[in-house]
Amino acid sequence: MIADKEYEALLHGTSREEIKRLVEGRHHNPHSILGCHPLENRHQVIRAWHPQAVSVDFICGTAKISPQPMSRIDEAGLFALLIKDQSPSPYKFIFHFADGSSWITLDPYAFSPTLGELDLYLISEGRHQRLYDHLGAHPLKRNGIDGVAFALWAPNAERVSVVGDFNQWDGLRNPLRSLGSSGIWEIFIPELPLGTIYKYEIRTPSGDLRLKTDPLAFMMELRPQNASKVFDQTRFTWDDAHWQKNRIVHQKKEAPLVIYEVHLGSWKRCTEENNRSLTYRELAPQLVSHVKELGFTHIELLPVSEYPFDGSWGYQVSGYYAPTSRYGNPDDFKFFVDYCHQHEIGVILDWVPAHFPKDDFSLRLFDGSALYEHADPRLGEHPDWGTLIFNFGRPEVANFLIANAHFWFDYYHVDGLRVDAVASMLYLDYSRKEGQWLPNYLGGRENLEAIAFLRELNSNIEKLYPDRLMIAEESTSWPGVSRPTGLGGLGFHHKWNMGWMNDTLDFFAIDPLYRSYHHNQITFSIMYAFSEHFLLPFSHDEVVHGKGSLLTKMPGDDWQKFANLRLLLSYQFTHPGKKLLFMGTEIASDKEWNFAASLDWHLLDHDAGRQKFFLFCRDLIQLYRRLPALWEKDDDDDGFAWIDCHDHRNSILIYQRRGTEGKPVICIINLTPLTHNHYRIGLPGAGEYREIFNSDAALYGGSNQGNQGRILAEEFPFHNLPASASLTIPPLAALLIQAD
Repeated sequence: MIADKEYEALLHGTSREEIKRLVEGRHHNPHSILGCHPLENRHQVIRAWHPQAVSVDFICGTAKISPQPMSRIDEAGLFALLIKDQSPSPYKFIFHFADGSSWITLDPYAFSPTLGELDLYLISEGRHQRLYDHLGAHPLKRNGIDGVAFALWAPNAERVSVVGDFNQWDGLRNPLRSLGSSGIWEIFIPELPLGTIYKYEIRTPSGDLRLKTDPLAFMMELRPQNASKVFDQTRFTWDDAHWQKNRIVHQKKEAPLVIYEVHLGSWKRCTEENNRSLTYRELAPQLVSHVKELGFTHIELLPVSEYPFDGSWGYQVSGYYAPTSRYGNPDDFKFFVDYCHQHEIGVILDWVPAHFPKDDFSLRLFDGSALYEHADPRLGEHPDWGTLIFNFGRPEVANFLIANAHFWFDYYHVDGLRVDAVASMLYLDYSRKEGQWLPNYLGGRENLEAIAFLRELNSNIEKLYPDRLMIAEESTSWPGVSRPTGLGGLGFHHKWNMGWMNDTLDFFAIDPLYRSYHHNQITFSIMYAFSEHFLLPFSHDEVVHGKGSLLTKMPGDDWQKFANLRLLLSYQFTHPGKKLLFMGTEIASDKEWNFAASLDWHLLDHDAGRQKFFLFCRDLIQLYRRLPALWEKDDDDDGFAWIDCHDHRNSILIYQRRGTEGKPVICIINLTPLTHNHYRIGLPGAGEYREIFNSDAALYGGSNQGNQGRILAEEFPFHNLPASASLTIPPLAALLIQAD
């Protein structure tokens, strides 16, 4: 038995009520009870806690002394010991159990907080630009001892514990301490190894227990498992300094931008090993070699942030700070980016800040409250996707997302983010019927909090990462998406031109016999082509879910389908705006995309038509990059001029593309399968013109009609230009000509 006086000394600074809260798993500050605490006369009281322990020995790590037995001061597993003189450091406990086993460990409650007052203040204000350096699980050294610092934002929790195999997933074992009004909980656990699997057990104010993955975990288990994993972000050695120094040259608005959109799990698979996906390290050399051969400047990856369901393609994110483990660990993904950069290929990530899935292990009702989402389903649930919408008006939530953008730029050197579903963020009534949404405080349908979030996001990126790209997938007529925030815009660098994409695909699906009746549909885009900094996409969304491939969207027999597809891409690459193609376009796939299967690469081995189409794509992209007239003035109406847009009877378009210097490129688009001989077009000057590209060339699978490479223009005014030429326009083809 412990004498009353000694018992009171062992309880010094705490109370029986606090002990009761600790052993019941309700205490918000276990460090106030556990660990080492000073008494009078330079004495210390040390307390240890383990619900299954029958006895505990104390051993000082700096002196050769025998273990000292500790006194049980609560039957639930709380032990204490009085120590004379100064605080022992480091020290260990030996826990003994009923089955005769024992466990020796350093005391996690002997360490001071890992976050400073400035960090807590910035987090509370929602202004911590490097949130990822402080929240999450960080391997580090404290007082000369290796371990892992855990920190979590859960302001409404009654108790937070870190659990894993290391403590038998017992939430009573390692409770974190609350750091006051910041809502941050933290603990340092010594000697915890890298790769440790962990989650947080959160006790809500109502007493419910919720088991959650870490919102800022750097790595997660491979699905279907979903726990977080401790990972050291400091070990990888980058070798992309040259790219980083020159990134701005590759990404300025006046530079060519040709993006290859990729889903890593289905680009290519290893058929010899049960058709598995390739790893990041396997993909890097193969994918880079492929895009380099074709001439792409950038790769855009469908989301690589961890996600639970393969069929979401990555657009329902459960781990915003963790590259998916499907293809390797975070260092493997760094290798992928580094390899791309060493070969002068930029990397853009699809990024999903609009919504998140309802999986209970993730962000939903995180601390028992609607913490990341809105509580009201009229604001917080997305009717189309069955997901939850972020509460952009909460500073800590906005900080979580903005810091995530910084994280990918900082830790992974990525070159840009394509922000998904921006339209759904801008409007409160997006995909909602009357009565299913709430207006803003002005009575309007605009989501003012999301708009403020996007502006703050892009303003931050512009200041801190001015050489990175921010691209909006936005499908409405919202004004100023790519206008700087200082001029009232949203601040993106580029906006996907969804209107152009839809109008163009709808037009090309029309039988050429009837295209003359829809001529305005193909010319209308120039009316607004310079209102934003546009990017022209043919993305994954257009080749899934019964939509067919681009090839099968084209009308006519096989020859016409291929000719139409060559013409479609030629039109895209000569129209103002940056370019994006989804993987598989280059092989003219006749199947819609399947996330669970590889592209049909065998077509390039056995199909002469596909080989010719691949050559066409390569030549078109490389020609585009060689001709500044096709990209230098994408955002300037001086970079485009119609020569003739009125010949709807023949469905022919003729226009100029102009750069800052050099001779313009004349583009002639024939949208029907009729060959036009002796067709006169106006030209800016007399003399010889070269036929620099013909999509009907035999080496591309065409009928090989054209002008034998040369066209002679005479001083005969036509189309309001001083010169003209009579030429042959091939069927369903694009001609590009340029003065010698």
